[in-house]
Amino acid sequence: MIKSQRDFVAGLMFVVIGVAFAVGATNYPFGTSAKPGPGYFPLILGVILAALGAIELFKALTIESDGGDPIGAIAWRPLLLILGAVILFGFALPRLGMVLAIPMLITIASLAGDEFEWKSVVVLSIALTLGCWGVFVKGLGLTIPIWPTFLPSLMAAT
Repeated sequence: MIKSQRDFVAGLMFVVIGVAFAVGATNYPFGTSAKPGPGYFPLILGVILAALGAIELFKALTIESDGGDPIGAIAWRPLLLILGAVILFGFALPRLGMVLAIPMLITIASLAGDEFEWKSVVVLSIALTLGCWGVFVKGLGLTIPIWPTFLPSLMAAT
């Protein structure tokens, strides 16, 4: 019998997503620990997520909780804002570059919370844009657009 509805649904979701990622990763070369292929990290992360989900499922079925810990109402506004921000970021990044896409993502996702402060959004946008540039462009050498495509003179400078 289910003793915590929230833990059960969360655990089930983790197991399903973890297994889906692990199975999907088998379509890519695995590689080795020294030289991992494109399927290495998704498989490992999928297995870890599924294992954590299994632990959560076990907990939901064995540990008593007050009133069965029922699932509350779905918070649609934050869910849709964050999901929309991520989808919009995926479409905007190749066209607007990191300089505009990351602050846009942070601003929209910040609207999902109960408190919104422009100062925090600006500081976080600057810090994450610089951090992403440092890690992905400079550190890993990925070809991610930094500037919007409608500013070709700035693109040549990076």
